[in-house]
Amino acid sequence: MGFMPISKQEMEEQGIKQPDFVYVTGDAYVDHPSFGHAIISRVLQAHGYSVCILSQPDWKDENSIAVFGRPRLAFLVSGGNMDSMVNHYFVSGKRRPTDAYTPGGEAGRRPDRATTVYGNLIRRRYKDVPVIIGGIEASLRRMAHYDYWSDSFKRSILLDSQADLLSYGMGEKSIVEIAEALDNGIAVRDITFIPGTVYRTKDISGVYDGIILSSYDDMKAVPKKYAESFWTQYCNTDPFNGKTLIEPYPNGVYVVQNPPQPPLSTQEMDDIYDLPYMRTYHPSYEKAGGVPAISEIKFSLVSNRGCFGGCNFCALTFHQGRIVQTRSHESLIREAVGMIQEKDFKGYIHDVGGPTANFRHPSCQKQLTQGVCKNRQCLFPEPCPNLKADHADYLSLLKKLRALPGVRKVFIRSGIRFDYLLADPDDTFFRELVEHHVSGQLKVAPEHISPAVLEKLGKPKKEVYGRFVQKYYKINEQLGKKQFLVPYLMSSHPGSTLKEAIELAEYLRDLGYMPEQVQDFYPTPSTISTVMYYTGVDPRNKKPVYVCRNPHEKAMQRALIQYRNPNNYELVKEALIKGGREDLIGFDKKCLIRPRRTAQTFESPKNNAKKNPGKGTKKTEKPKKKTIRNVHKKKK
Repeated sequence: MGFMPISKQEMEEQGIKQPDFVYVTGDAYVDHPSFGHAIISRVLQAHGYSVCILSQPDWKDENSIAVFGRPRLAFLVSGGNMDSMVNHYFVSGKRRPTDAYTPGGEAGRRPDRATTVYGNLIRRRYKDVPVIIGGIEASLRRMAHYDYWSDSFKRSILLDSQADLLSYGMGEKSIVEIAEALDNGIAVRDITFIPGTVYRTKDISGVYDGIILSSYDDMKAVPKKYAESFWTQYCNTDPFNGKTLIEPYPNGVYVVQNPPQPPLSTQEMDDIYDLPYMRTYHPSYEKAGGVPAISEIKFSLVSNRGCFGGCNFCALTFHQGRIVQTRSHESLIREAVGMIQEKDFKGYIHDVGGPTANFRHPSCQKQLTQGVCKNRQCLFPEPCPNLKADHADYLSLLKKLRALPGVRKVFIRSGIRFDYLLADPDDTFFRELVEHHVSGQLKVAPEHISPAVLEKLGKPKKEVYGRFVQKYYKINEQLGKKQFLVPYLMSSHPGSTLKEAIELAEYLRDLGYMPEQVQDFYPTPSTISTVMYYTGVDPRNKKPVYVCRNPHEKAMQRALIQYRNPNNYELVKEALIKGGREDLIGFDKKCLIRPRRTAQTFESPKNNAKKNPGKGTKKTEKPKKKTIRNVHKKKK
């Protein structure tokens, strides 16, 4: 079938006189089901609509938005597969030097806050064409939110982008309903009835059973009101029991969020992933060196969506939801067979997973009819008694993929939820994981070990991770393998003071491990942790939370995790002194760092005498000159 048109010439070659939709994206065009613009455009195409892809237009040139002319139905706008601000900046605020979603990895091809900029660019050129925004950037900013990069409280992106409608979540169902409504002549201002969408209005008399949240002005003036509003939003992210949410703004404007779309059935998931994707980037990018992001996912399989893990620093609850949705074995095997036939396939399937690799069904049957629980999580603080921990289906799928001709190895590189793995009474999958699906090291995410921080993270207790580590190495030993664990750790998360950071450093000392990488907590929109960071309270219980905002303290917390790095010495020393733990500076095996010798330590008494006249320097009393070279010789 070929690629979607990305130029006027390609549009005409495909016989399209006027596209139904123009999809404006901050990414290069990659026709692969791991890219949101590819899925949405292929779904629309499968329903009979024509779509042209306008990739990375020049936001400084109003004419760049008019490449395809006026679309018949609407402009679709997405900032890209990543939030544009996360794509552009490290948590420190420094600019990232590359962009994996741009040809050649070139940075600077999209604007900051791309969805908002593109929306306003379209509105300046086309006053009355519907603008529909979606993707991760719009989805997580759909209501008023804290913006880390400007350190300010911002309005719904629907208002700032001047869009008419926002599609949140994964969007396949809602985009088809939007297209059909527009195609049937319904004005975009009247499309207020589609699940998974957000719209603006001045009349809420027709909203049934809605919850009115705190107003934008009130939340901006009193951040704790935002914490209360966010928790209400968090408790209404379920399609079965979620309510319509109404957020008031000045001048009588309301932003209204409809409940989420129902989860996709297995057949619906299969239909989406079986569409005729080209599975690579548009050939016009070849001369620039291609699009780097394809290398990570070209030979990987997406087997599930949604996550009931409930990590507080993760926005999946707001975007994909807590109900796990899966593809069939047959669909995944069809995709794998297609990958095997590609000329650059080397026999390795890099991943079979999703947000959490080992979730292949809802946590309990109740979720499929009554939705998820509002008052508790599935795994935190302990696994729910109703949790069904079973890896049989996932194991069966992996065995089928391993048996395909041409497949040498099937790896699992998505996150493994280790507490869920331990909750399974059958160890068969654990053994198979170690024996067949680990490429020398397994990455897991305990994030921290301090109870105070783990509670704020929504992660299991240190003892649970300890049991997992022991079991992992025991199975390796039984199988005659020597494979390692790479734990992801986070510094400066709300709740972490220097005391907890030092506690983590001591744990790593006892473990004999120093991580190569450490992630500072990154406050992104629509997470419980970000609300803690902004408001200083836990939205779950309204209790105060310690928040590390000072850049220097952040640097100290990060340095403590890598205390063996000589470059971190001064920061670690300062942290230990400030934390009242000077006992960890010394020569004992429990110490983190040793005292550094001063220059005076290596001076001879002769030189010392010049600085201190009157001190005896008799030849018979003169000790041997001590130098660094002599110390090394003595050791030899």
